[in-house]
Order: sequence, then C-alpha cells, then structure tokens
Amino acid sequence: MPVRYAYAITAALLLGGTAASMTLPAQTAQNEPGAIQAAAPRPGAPMSFADMVARLSPAVVNISTTQKVTLQQQQNPFDGLFGQFFGFPPDQGGKGDGGAPITREAQSLGSGFLISPDGYIVTNNHVIAAGMKGAVVESITVTLSNHKEYPAKLIGRDPGSDLAVLKITATDLPFVKWGDSAHARVGDWVIAIGEPFGLGGTVTAGIISALDRVTGQAGPLDRFIQTDAAINQGNSGGPMFDMQGNVIGINSQIYSQSGGNIGIGFAIPAQYARPVVDKLMKGEKVTRGYLGVGIQPVTDDIASAWGLQKNEGEIISRVESDGPAAKAGFKQGDVVVRVNGQEVTPDNTLSFLVANVAPGQSARFDVIRDGKPMTLNATLGTRPSEDELAALSGGNGDDDGLPGDDDDQEQATPAQSPLGIQAVPLTPSIARAQRIDPSVHGLIIAAVDPSSDAAAKGLKRGDVIVSANRQPVTTVAQLNAVIASAKSGGRDAVGLFVQRGPNGLFVAVKFKK
Repeated sequence: MPVRYAYAITAALLLGGTAASMTLPAQTAQNEPGAIQAAAPRPGAPMSFADMVARLSPAVVNISTTQKVTLQQQQNPFDGLFGQFFGFPPDQGGKGDGGAPITREAQSLGSGFLISPDGYIVTNNHVIAAGMKGAVVESITVTLSNHKEYPAKLIGRDPGSDLAVLKITATDLPFVKWGDSAHARVGDWVIAIGEPFGLGGTVTAGIISALDRVTGQAGPLDRFIQTDAAINQGNSGGPMFDMQGNVIGINSQIYSQSGGNIGIGFAIPAQYARPVVDKLMKGEKVTRGYLGVGIQPVTDDIASAWGLQKNEGEIISRVESDGPAAKAGFKQGDVVVRVNGQEVTPDNTLSFLVANVAPGQSARFDVIRDGKPMTLNATLGTRPSEDELAALSGGNGDDDGLPGDDDDQEQATPAQSPLGIQAVPLTPSIARAQRIDPSVHGLIIAAVDPSSDAAAKGLKRGDVIVSANRQPVTTVAQLNAVIASAKSGGRDAVGLFVQRGPNGLFVAVKFKK
C-alpha cells in the first residue's frame, strides 16, 4: 500500500556570507477539514446496494451435498469417560466390542457463484468434501436463485487453497466476472452474498478490515481479505464483491468462539484464487513449490538469544532427508530471512513464498547460520498433498493430526503437567483429521499420564477440553492460568468441560501430587 509523507523543510542559503532562510508551512492534521473533504465518502453514499444486489444475486447459487456415513456401533454407549457417571466400567482396551457398522445419511450446505454462462461454478473445497470420517459424497446439487435445481459434476478441487470447481449442464446462465483484489484497499466497501444457515439468498455489507491477513491455520496459501461484513456458516464459497460488482474474494472462514459472526470474516483473494480456478477448469493439477523442511517462528526469546531482529525470518526446525533442502545444504537451526529477495516475515511466510515458486525452479535463500549470513540455492520439489504431508509429519499413513510423544519437546509431557495431560490447541487441520465439528473450540488431548486422576476419570487422546472452571480455553497458557488461579485459591482440582464426539460433560480433575 503506498504511503505518503509530508515533510516540513527548512533550507539555509549562503548568499555572500549572509544566511537567508525559507520555511515551508507547518504540517496539518490528517483529518483537517479542508484535506479530508476530498477523501471522505460522499454524504449519504452509498444510499443503497439494492440495484447492485439485484444484478449480482442471480449468479450466486446454493450448493448442497448428500453423503453416506458409515459408523461403528458400540455395544456400550456409555463407554469410558461418560460411562462411569452411569455405573458402567470404562473401556479398558480403548476400542470396545463394537457391533456391526451402520450407515447414516448426512447433508452439507454452502454457497458458490457462476463464472460462465455454460455452468462453471466456483466454491470452497470444504463445501463439497466429506464432512466426517467414514463419509462418502454421493451427489452434489446446485440451486439457482430462481429455485431451479441441477445435478453438479465436480470438475476439480484443490484442498491446499480450499477451492473447487463444479459444472452444471445449462446455457445462458447469469454469471459474474473476476475483479482485481490486488488493488483493494482497507476501508473499501464490500458486499457478501451467500446462503448462511441454509436460509436462502442473503446479502451483507461491510468494509475491508485488512489485506493479506495471515491466520496461521491455512497452509501454504495463508492470505486472506478480512472483512466485517457478516459471514456465517453456509456463506462458505460465496462471492465477495467490490463496488463495481466484481468478485474480489471468495468467502471462506470466520473467526468465532461461538460459531456465529462476530465481525471477523475471511475471503480468499481473487488474485490467488483465479489462477487455481483456471487450472481446475482445464483439468490441470495444481502444483506448488516444496522445500522439505519443518518451520517455526522466531520468537522474541530466540531473537534475543540469537541476536536477530524481531520478526526476522523463520527457523528451520527439521530437514527432510534427501529432500530439496537437504540437497541444497540446509541445516536445522538455519534462519531463512529472504526468498528470491523477498523478506520472510510473519505476514510473508516462508511457506507462502516457497509455495509460489514453480516446482523444478531454483530459488535463492538468504540464510543466517550461527550468526553469519550465507546464501543457499535450492531446486524446489512438488508439494505433496495435505494428506501426504500429514502422513510425513506423523510418520505413518494413519496420522490423526495430533503430535506424538516426541513431536514437540517444548510441550509439557503428561508426567510434567499438573493435570497429567498433554494438550495442544485444536487447529482446523487437527479438527479435520479427527473429524471434529468446526464449531468446537478448545484444547485437544494428545496424551494422558496413566497414573493421573485424568486417566482415572476416563480422559483420553482426542478428547477436547472446551473450558476449565467455566472459562473457555483455546491455548495451553489459558489452561495453565486457570490451574494457577485454582491452586492459589486453595483448590485441589479443576472442573473441565470435555467434548467427545457429540457428547459433552463436566469432569473435575485433581492435580497431581
């Protein structure tokens, strides 16, 4: 974004030994009435979005799927954690004596928009993907604003960007064109049209709150337009329009502790979405650069200890054997500060920069190793699928998204924890791997000390701690603060609200002796 500066300048000119001075007018306030008048919106504008909405809405569609879900029955429905409260012994083996599998039908709802008169539709991948473990998508249906329904064919999907392209068989359909999100500005008006909660066509308006927002939870293409336009469940896949009626974003995520809108929504920028959509429409596979490393941020403590600038670069925590980084000479502990001349920062991450280099191309990496700058050149590979990456990080193909015993040495082990548990934040990637409803927020248990009261109460790996002493906890620090407060108050236990599947229950867990 261009930044304009105003300078007050004093110049001294020596003329025949005499100093003459020239002083320019002093700076004025940014919101000086005379200066702000040209930049402020016209009084009363926009008076209404009605005419624009009437033109755009026919191109926005509802997308629904039907899914078959295979579930394993349990002979004892009150097994483990919840069974003890009804007099049933806990499941000692952790697997139970399951009965015959049963099949249920499920549905999902979302939004999308037509980008051609012959029926090509853009939406989010998660709108048309299986919603839980054991689910299979059997059909996709598209409903237009005139209530006509069409069966849809999946043309292509890209989980890495959360984008998908569908096709319906029809002609002369209403459609919309892409806009240029690169020229969007914070403060611009935007309109979101979609199908929240399956209510039918709904329009919300707001402004762009931030650009190139990094959420830390969206993989290699973690760049979003943030808006305060109301976006809720079901808006996913719908378009974000600018005031010229062009699509500058695809509504994708919300930040919420309750699952509802709190004025922080995120849209995939058109400048990143359009190239992916173009490839999917052609039947091409979307590929991205891959370095083959584990990455962690440069914290304030590490920056101080290593003599780095704050927010300078990212640390290589792991180098895959025989990967592009290993072949280029990367070592654990290297700090990558630039990729092809672009600085690595919290808003311009190493993952993002590498992913946007084509596989097979060479990239230059400016690295700090043991306090000394150096340059490494790596020929990038092709980024594996998200499932393959999960298997690589977990060491096997059955990775459940949770860290293993040795995955995070900085995380307290169950034996060290006051409650006898190892808990980590429930990220979207872990939630998908565990098939946990996206509306659930908290800490997920990775391990339990078998000698602890937590184990005696039936807590186990995969349980989600939603609150502690009735306070929501989404970080380990929040949980530790509740524990410390309880201890200082003379208490010997903390009341946890634990979610397991669709069930939840308060459980008092005593501190370890």
